[in-house]
Amino acid sequence: MRVDHDLYFISMAARLLDMHPQTLRKYERLGLVRPTRTIGSMRVYSRDELDRLKVIKHLVEDEGVNLAGVQRLLTIAEAVRRLRPLMNSETTGREARRRLMQEIDRITELVGL
Repeated sequence: MRVDHDLYFISMAARLLDMHPQTLRKYERLGLVRPTRTIGSMRVYSRDELDRLKVIKHLVEDEGVNLAGVQRLLTIAEAVRRLRPLMNSETTGREARRRLMQEIDRITELVGL
């Protein structure tokens, strides 16, 4: 388990990303990010979550993707991330092929095909 020492409260994360804290709260409500919480319920963002927020910001502001589209694209990207090890695997057994097909089916469903 990796311990991330780069943790940011919502105000600092918003400042680093040039975003409003309310936008970060909205993205959390939509499930786009999942900041951890302190004992006092304050949101804490890791470096990975800041990177994810940068991607979201780029998709929304630069590419004109709405938030529903962002959710779908991130879900597809996660499915592709799960596929990569299966594709690079030396094992081409039945279980690996089954898992590959499951992930491809999920992507196809997400794309609406």
